[in-house]
Amino acid sequence: MLDQFERTIDYVRISVTDRCNLRCTYCMPAEGVEAFQCKDILSYEEMIRLCHIFASLGIKKIKITGGEPLVRLDVCKFIAAIKAIEGIEQVTITTNGVLLETMAEELIRAGVDGINISLDTVKKENFKQLTRHDHLDRVIRGIDKLVQMQYKKIKINCVPIEEVNGDQIAQIAWLAKDHPIAVRFIELMPIGMATGYTAIDKEKILQSIHKEYGELIPWNGNLGNGPAKYFSIRGFKGKIGFIEALHHKFCDQCNRVRLTSNGFLKLCLQYDTGIDLRKFLRSDADDAYIQKIIEKNIFLKPREHYFNDSTTLASDQRKMFQVGG
Repeated sequence: MLDQFERTIDYVRISVTDRCNLRCTYCMPAEGVEAFQCKDILSYEEMIRLCHIFASLGIKKIKITGGEPLVRLDVCKFIAAIKAIEGIEQVTITTNGVLLETMAEELIRAGVDGINISLDTVKKENFKQLTRHDHLDRVIRGIDKLVQMQYKKIKINCVPIEEVNGDQIAQIAWLAKDHPIAVRFIELMPIGMATGYTAIDKEKILQSIHKEYGELIPWNGNLGNGPAKYFSIRGFKGKIGFIEALHHKFCDQCNRVRLTSNGFLKLCLQYDTGIDLRKFLRSDADDAYIQKIIEKNIFLKPREHYFNDSTTLASDQRKMFQVGG
């Protein structure tokens, strides 16, 4: 499926919930936020129906996100159901890792093709301050569980933030040393509550890692759907990656759209452009009609984001936990 700029759109990020078992300071307030009512969230049956339609349009890869996707009941059964759809080649998930230790085996049985764990600090007190929960040990045990099960498709997603982990970059990179784990440093996006924090420049990250472990060697391999640029380090079994959506934006290669948990098909992370698919799913619209609606809207996907100049189009007011990142 091509958009108006002839980009191939073959990847959908599906948020299965806006709820989360952490309260990260750059994501939401301590008291949490008013969650969608259950009746407003798409059922798994509705999402699976959309996945069949997506597949018929050439979507091959699906990422399950949240909120925190593992808090939604039967998410592993949902993953298995999507895996069974003809045309869907890959289903991955992004999680904060709190429930990973208890759900790792079920996720792997469901056939998940990759597990990304969001982890911004490896210091217990910092983790508690950042997430407002004392769950770092649980996250580490979840990662260890995957390693013990010899699961090979593990990625650690770290957002480098001066106020949070500016002194821990090398420690976080160390997670890639003894196991085939990809540690990715993802540039902070100015969305929602994250606008009050200071992003760490890639060059500073490189210097910190180089000082501790030696030369970072550019690696041109592919480790998934994303735009990460990877490096190898001698003696490391894993890779170090960087995703710079602001300073080295990759909009000309963007292959994705997003589906929020309440059914909004979101065409770009920045903008509120898209279409409410829930109303069509809960009407008498058939699959062929919904397919045409989706195809028409994806064709209109914006050329690029302008996070540093938001006057071009209306910026979306949804928070990151509502769109799945």
